[in-house]
Amino acid sequence: MTNYKKVVYLDADTIVVKSIEDLFKCEKFCANLKHSERLNSGVMVVEPSEAVFNDMMSKVNTLPSYTGGDQGFLNSYYSDFPIAHVFDPNIPQEVLKVRPVPEMERLSTLYNADVGLYMLANKWMVDESELRVIHYKLGPLKPWDWWTFWLLKPVDVWQNVGERLEETLPGTGGGKNPNDELLIKFLFLLPFCVLVCYYRSFLHTGGFLFRTSLCNHIRHLYFIIRSSGTVAYSGVSSSSNINVNNPTKVPVYLGGISVFVCFMAVVVSLGISITIVPQQVMPWTGLFLMYEWTFTILFLLFGAFLHLIYQQGRRIVTQLTPVSADTDLFNSDSKKDHRQASSCDIVSWYYGLGMAFLAIVAPSLPCIFGITTLFLRLGLMVVGGIILASFMTYASEHLASRSFLKGCEDRDTTQSRECFLC
Repeated sequence: MTNYKKVVYLDADTIVVKSIEDLFKCEKFCANLKHSERLNSGVMVVEPSEAVFNDMMSKVNTLPSYTGGDQGFLNSYYSDFPIAHVFDPNIPQEVLKVRPVPEMERLSTLYNADVGLYMLANKWMVDESELRVIHYKLGPLKPWDWWTFWLLKPVDVWQNVGERLEETLPGTGGGKNPNDELLIKFLFLLPFCVLVCYYRSFLHTGGFLFRTSLCNHIRHLYFIIRSSGTVAYSGVSSSSNINVNNPTKVPVYLGGISVFVCFMAVVVSLGISITIVPQQVMPWTGLFLMYEWTFTILFLLFGAFLHLIYQQGRRIVTQLTPVSADTDLFNSDSKKDHRQASSCDIVSWYYGLGMAFLAIVAPSLPCIFGITTLFLRLGLMVVGGIILASFMTYASEHLASRSFLKGCEDRDTTQSRECFLC
């Protein structure tokens, strides 16, 4: 590259927020010294030299590299870099002409501001108005990954610049990636189609008898709120149609199994969602797709588990309950069955909406309280996660018990109907 007088190198995870023309005043080699007392190659100024290049190539196999790459090699090659003078772009031209040309100079933090240092103090170590280059070198938290926006405050600088970009190259306008646009639309619509098909299949198979309309759901939810009635296990068992001479008890192990299955379903749902949602999408798009897919997969997995528990309740009643029927019993059972189906449906909505609300609030607590420090943000998220986990523990155990008892009731009702028809 000797056809260039000066080369300014910037890592892909840096962003220029103010003019860096001053860097072309550097002499032979300029870089920034980080808190580890090592040269950081994220921002460098190099004066191309064939002699220096040949010298480096002759030593590349002998000098050690603590990183195994270029930065480690450069630290070995420029071993005296920590004691080099700090680059000053305001030195008068008269002084520059008479002083010896330095072999290397250290750039100030203004030209390589580490986001990691910002997160420790929740502010820049230098005057923010004079900041030139921000370096997002905090491990795997890169600004182009949508979830980083919700953890690191300085990422909003990157996103704001991306949104203002004009279409100079394919995919640069507004920070959008045209290769992902079709995929995003597909990922947005697919969960709705899956849930509609799942719901319709339940209507045809009679699973949980969720045949009430949305208006009925709203009315029942309104009634529960008005009466301040938190549904308890006894709410199901008290209206049970099971023969009193053969009471069916919820297995003692059901609660523990339901909690385990629920949390495993959450882990699987999060894992699948993280895998399928593109990393380089806008923060709000990524967050919405993440929630949408996580809740959809969780609904399918835990819903399938509840259906198995429901079937298990039916099988147990088949084995324990003798067949007896009466016309009045049939009419009474039909009314109770409809009422219990609605109740089960409403309880499922109650817990589902509660989990969705807490899942949204938990990561939003730092924004609600205006906290930007990384560790405090993570701490608040942990607190919100504990509250969510507690609610999920209770909800999963309660829903599993209700499903089991509902299966017992529905099987008893079915036996009564069959006998009446005979």
